[in-house]
Amino acid sequence: MTEKREMSEMGEKSGGGVGHDRPLRVGLLGYGLAGSVFHAPLIAATEGLRLDLVSTASPERQAQARAEHPQVRTVETAEAVLDRAGELDLIVLATPNKTHVPLATAALEAGLPVVVDKPLAATAAEAEKLAALAEDRGLLLSVFQNRRWDNDFRTVRKLIEDGALGDVQRFESRFERWRPQPKGGWRESGDPTEIGGLLYDLGSHLADQALTLFGPVVSVYAESDVRRPGAEADDDTFIALTHAGGVRSHLWVSATAALLGPRFRVLGSRAGYVKHGLDPQEAALREGLRPGTVGVEWGVEPESRWGHLGAGSSPQTGGGERVPTLPGDYPAYYAAIERALRGGGQPPVTAREAAAALRVLEAAKRSAAEGVSVRIAA
Repeated sequence: MTEKREMSEMGEKSGGGVGHDRPLRVGLLGYGLAGSVFHAPLIAATEGLRLDLVSTASPERQAQARAEHPQVRTVETAEAVLDRAGELDLIVLATPNKTHVPLATAALEAGLPVVVDKPLAATAAEAEKLAALAEDRGLLLSVFQNRRWDNDFRTVRKLIEDGALGDVQRFESRFERWRPQPKGGWRESGDPTEIGGLLYDLGSHLADQALTLFGPVVSVYAESDVRRPGAEADDDTFIALTHAGGVRSHLWVSATAALLGPRFRVLGSRAGYVKHGLDPQEAALREGLRPGTVGVEWGVEPESRWGHLGAGSSPQTGGGERVPTLPGDYPAYYAAIERALRGGGQPPVTAREAAAALRVLEAAKRSAAEGVSVRIAA
C-alpha cells in the first residue's frame, strides 16, 4: 500500500543529507492543538522546510489548515499521507499518544524521517525499539521536546553553565494549573492505552528538562493522585529524582493548584534562582502570532516577569537581583531538524534521550502505585 522510497533516495535524503536546491517537504499528521498551534506554524516559519501535506479526519480542520497555510494539501487519513511517502522528506506526528508508536514505525518502514510529538511511546522499551529501527534504516527520528527552548529554561541552563549558582544541589520545577473541572477527551482518559494523564503529558517535559540539565537518574519517588470529581487520569503528581551526580530534582505537575508555585527554583552552593510565570511562546502561537511576524519580539517577556538571583533573601521582600530572561526560541527546534536532514547530523532531541525520560516516568508510575522509591540503572 505504502509507496516506499528506493534505498538510494533514502540515503540521499536522510543519511548523507539533502541539497539546498529545494525546500524539504513535510507531511503533518494531525491538526488538533499540537498540529495547528505548535507544529504547523513552526514548520512554516522554518527556512528550508515547506508544509506540504496535512492529514485530519475533520472537514473543519482540513479547511482550517488550508486557510492558515494556502499551499498545503489535505487528506483524511494517516495512510493517505504514507501512501505519498515518495513525495515527502519528513513526517511529523501530532496525533493522539496511542498512535505514536504504530505511525512512527510505519513512517520509518516507508523510508521517511520522523518527528514525533512527546511522549514518543508509553514505555522506554518501545522507544528503544523505534530508535533501533531508525538507526537500522539510517533515518532521523526525533521527539518534539519544545520546552527545552522555553525562555525560563534557557535562562536556568545558562546560569548553571556560567557558574552563577555554584554547584546545584536542588532543582524545583513546576507545571501547575488551576483547572478544577476536567475538560475530558483522551488526554484525561483513565484508559492506559490512551497514555493520558499529566504524568505523561506535562511530566514528559519536566523529566526531559531535568535529565538535560543534570544527566542520568538513579532513584525515583512519586506521589500521584486523581483529585477532581469526574477525572479518570492523574491530575496532581509529584516526582522526586536523585541524579547520578548528586543533584535532587523535585517536579510537580498539577491541574488542581489553587495557588501557583514558581516555575523554577534552583538552589546552589553560591546562590539560588527563582522564576515565576510561563514562557510566552505558547500564548503567542495560540493568538495566531508567528515567529518572524513584523513588530513581534519573539519569545521576549517584559522586565516585570524576570526571575531573581540571590542568596539569603526573598524576591517577595525585594531581595535578589533581577536576571534578564533569555528569549524563548521554539523555532530553533525545526531549524535544527532542517540542518540534520540536509547534513546527516544528529537531531536536536534523540529517541534515546526520549527513552531515558520514559524510564523515569515508568519508575514514577510504579513508585506512586507501590509507595516505594524505585532504583534505575544509571
